Amino acid sequence: MDDRELLKTVKKIVGEENCRDDCAVFACGEQVMVATTDMLHKTTDFVDGMTDWQIGWMSAAVTISDIASMGAAPKYLLVAVGLDKWEQLAGVMQGAKDCCTKFGAQIIGGDIDRHGELTIVTTGLGLVDRRDLIRREGAWPGDLVCITGVPGQAQAWLDGYKQFEKFLFEPQPRVAEGQALAKAGVSAMMDDSDGIALSLYDLMSVNYEVGFAIDSALVPRPAGIPEPQATELALYGGGDYELIFAVSPDRYPIEGVPCTVIGKVTEERSVLVDGKPMEKRGYQHKWS
Repeated sequence: MDDRELLKTVKKIVGEENCRDDCAVFACGEQVMVATTDMLHKTTDFVDGMTDWQIGWMSAAVTISDIASMGAAPKYLLVAVGLDKWEQLAGVMQGAKDCCTKFGAQIIGGDIDRHGELTIVTTGLGLVDRRDLIRREGAWPGDLVCITGVPGQAQAWLDGYKQFEKFLFEPQPRVAEGQALAKAGVSAMMDDSDGIALSLYDLMSVNYEVGFAIDSALVPRPAGIPEPQATELALYGGGDYELIFAVSPDRYPIEGVPCTVIGKVTEERSVLVDGKPMEKRGYQHKWS
């Protein structure tokens, strides 16, 4: 059992339409507010070697990344911290605050609790003009599939390439890029925190009449890693917070957004890499 299988249970209870995107969406005056929440744990998310400051930074960054993926500007975060060691609180909160400050958000509340392991829940709110809101749904056959940055670098650290520590410990949500992509009119977008492969399957799950075909030779790879491991990391590695999106060819390239075309949106309901079915795997929470 994995988290995507469990999401089917949630959809049956709250409605599939409330589970399609990285954020919930509701009207806020002349704009749209987006809201999202994330829960991170010591045993599943915070690896040995991370400082308390980095733990706080990561906790804020993953939520800010969801807001960025909707084309929105992050505004506010609520941070709830469950502590097994109270001494960690100051470092965690400072890291979260510094991340928020860098990306234009403010911590406005939260909660503190005693817990069996360090657990942090971040709830984020962002704003975007209604015409600029980008969802996962909206890809069209013939669109280009693109990604910002270099995927696979966070997973590379976990696989022993310690030069990539910053990419895992201090992820940089693509806030400015998300807003630029939204204003440029991309068709569909999400962040790739669970890896390119799972992100494409997630996109296909809400784009009911299209599929995706990726050319692995076009995908950027972590530098200094031999093949075939570099390609494996780039396609299936999790922990990155880049943006993967579909865009009409006549809207590409997008000024101010460094990105790479890695494939196309197709009329066939499948996810292919180099003409073959792409494995549906990446970073997932699993239960035995």
